[in-house]
Amino acid sequence: MTDLDATAREILRGNDRGGYTIPTAGLYPFQWNWDSAFAAWGFSTFDPDRAWTELETLFSAQWDTGMVPHIVFHKEDDGYFPGPSVWGPGTTPASSGISQPPVAAILARKIHDSVGGTERLRALYPRMLAWHRWWRDWRCPEGVACVTHPWESGRDNCPDWDPGMANVDGSQVGTYTRRDTGHVDASMRPGKEDYDRYIAMVQFGRACGWDQKTILEDGPFLMADPAITFILIRANRDLAAIAETLGEDPTEPLAMAAEIEAALPSIWNDELQAYCARDARTGEFASAISSGAALGLLAGVENAAMEEKLAAMWDRVRYGIPSNDPAADSFDPRRYWRGPTWPVVNALIAIGLTSAGRSAEERRLRKETAELIRSGGFFEYFDPLDATPCGGDRFTWTAAIWLAWANREDA
Repeated sequence: MTDLDATAREILRGNDRGGYTIPTAGLYPFQWNWDSAFAAWGFSTFDPDRAWTELETLFSAQWDTGMVPHIVFHKEDDGYFPGPSVWGPGTTPASSGISQPPVAAILARKIHDSVGGTERLRALYPRMLAWHRWWRDWRCPEGVACVTHPWESGRDNCPDWDPGMANVDGSQVGTYTRRDTGHVDASMRPGKEDYDRYIAMVQFGRACGWDQKTILEDGPFLMADPAITFILIRANRDLAAIAETLGEDPTEPLAMAAEIEAALPSIWNDELQAYCARDARTGEFASAISSGAALGLLAGVENAAMEEKLAAMWDRVRYGIPSNDPAADSFDPRRYWRGPTWPVVNALIAIGLTSAGRSAEERRLRKETAELIRSGGFFEYFDPLDATPCGGDRFTWTAAIWLAWANREDA
């Protein structure tokens, strides 16, 4: 075991709050949805029981509708805004009112294939299926997956959302105190105008009692997301494989995957020659390619034109897949999702590369990601040009993907 392996395990244990893991102390003091799925993957490399517990705790907060919220507020902590009093759905445990990328089935299958745990997977299966049905019923109005808040995408201030954000009025949200900029450099976080709009969307959801029909039809923001679209295709297929392992009928998740894939032409951007975020209200496409498009191979979607564009985007940086095309005017190498490379997204892209048999590209991505962690530590994200570590330190999912993927000897 290397020193970095030991440090990564220490980070996971240190961020463990008893059945769930926080992303990092201070900046993110609660349980986050897709962070927890990656944490479980990391735990599976040295503590399989704890890995399954992580997923079980996450799904214990599932709503009656099937939604798994993006934040679960297990304990009070005044160090984060917006907390449960702002969201106000009245759930137990307290939670936010939106979801996050449904990677749980993808990683649960990987964990089971690696360390077993069939009965625990069996107990989770109906919960994962209910969540996927929720995505189908309330986030796929045009077939592809849409998000009703940038936070639901997990890629908060990505330029993908600029067309929809421009039509959200954040001028009447009132006063509030952000907590994130007290933990990390403000230049690495979304700006105030973005945050005002984020809060306006939360206030809309709370005002309608988080009624999904109202949010879908009348909410201030609705954008098709290529990343969640590709993730959901793969997650449904992995859920079908899980069903077969458990002796269940895989027909429904396979059908959900096929329905989404059939709708992919609606997010093909001829101008960019790539799958691209699109405003479901206005039809306007985002103006740049994001790392969301690089998840196509995760879903088994191969497209030569798009892959040529993505390869050029990758070659414009030194370390990993940037979250935004460096050739775009909106590129900012250290501001959250407007340019940095995220080790956790690199790991997800690598799963797709492996599935497609692209071993040389997977090795390159793993090597570049490992270099970032070796030189800068277990940070949230990195400048893809010079490897400057950014965001939160001692970050759970960066430690997790090191243990589960990036620390391979040929990296």
